[in-house]
Amino acid sequence: MQPGERPAPPPPLPPPLPPGGVGARTRFPRGRSLKVPASARPGFGTGLALAAFGAVAFSGKAIIVKLAYRHGVDAVTVLMYRMLFALPMFALLAWWGGRGRPSMKRDDWLAVLGLGFCGYYLASFLDFIGLQYVSASLERLVLYLNPTLVLLLGWALFGRTVRPRQMAAMAVSYAGIALAFGHELRFEGADVKASLKGAALVFASALSYAVYLVYSGQVVARIGSLRLTGLATSVACVLCIGQFAILRPLDAAVVPEPVLWLSVLNAVACTFVPVLAVMLALERVGAAVTAQTGMIGPLATVAMGVALLGEPLNAWIVGGTALVLAGVWLLARSR
Repeated sequence: MQPGERPAPPPPLPPPLPPGGVGARTRFPRGRSLKVPASARPGFGTGLALAAFGAVAFSGKAIIVKLAYRHGVDAVTVLMYRMLFALPMFALLAWWGGRGRPSMKRDDWLAVLGLGFCGYYLASFLDFIGLQYVSASLERLVLYLNPTLVLLLGWALFGRTVRPRQMAAMAVSYAGIALAFGHELRFEGADVKASLKGAALVFASALSYAVYLVYSGQVVARIGSLRLTGLATSVACVLCIGQFAILRPLDAAVVPEPVLWLSVLNAVACTFVPVLAVMLALERVGAAVTAQTGMIGPLATVAMGVALLGEPLNAWIVGGTALVLAGVWLLARSR
């Protein structure tokens, strides 16, 4: 209770039991209905837990990639193994999501190819390369600018209005990135060019995924979210595996055993399972609650970065994280 604030009145006594005891029927006046709060709806707690789990699991991806890099492998190899292990699961998801639905047309297949390329292949590739140069904490904060990029793309591509409150919210988020990046330059030493390169690559990754989000809405309505996710991610898996076959010799696939186990963990726990968790959460609590619950993602990445990677935790990181989360929260509130 804040200073000077009056204490809240005691809660009213519960109404008496209806005649006949607990099992009797209660009559309510006509024209009036009981409103059940969202938190009391069936499945709300489960949906909230699924949304939180999905956010934390997604955040672990950067940590696992950083741990794999310590074994001397590069982004092309790590990404290939992640997608190789994820491909069977997403192919199964595409089949499951397509059951009972009409056959896809040529335009649908072209859309899936384009969305798979920009939303999962290009975004993942740029992100993995960027992680070679910046910390996991900064990477997650930059990726969390995604809602602001979706808003800006809507303005640039479709002429949608950006209100002053939304612009202010975006300014808060980008101020947080500037604060965290200032710390990154100190943390990474004198190699300013490498830090700038890494941040630019991760930002390009977020932009690529924002393009996927902007254009996927109409495709989802036609072919379904499960089938689109399974097919688009399968396309990205094939592209990542093909990229490795073109850019690396065959013997580059021989990697230390920890890299293989980390890749399995990345494919299952940080890729496929959180995709399903977020989808199930959307069904139970809706997009707004799922998105706001996802705000724990950057916090989870910062905590795991400190605990597992030895990344520093100081006022720069705390302040930058707080500003980014506040900006995204204000942006969600302004819509």
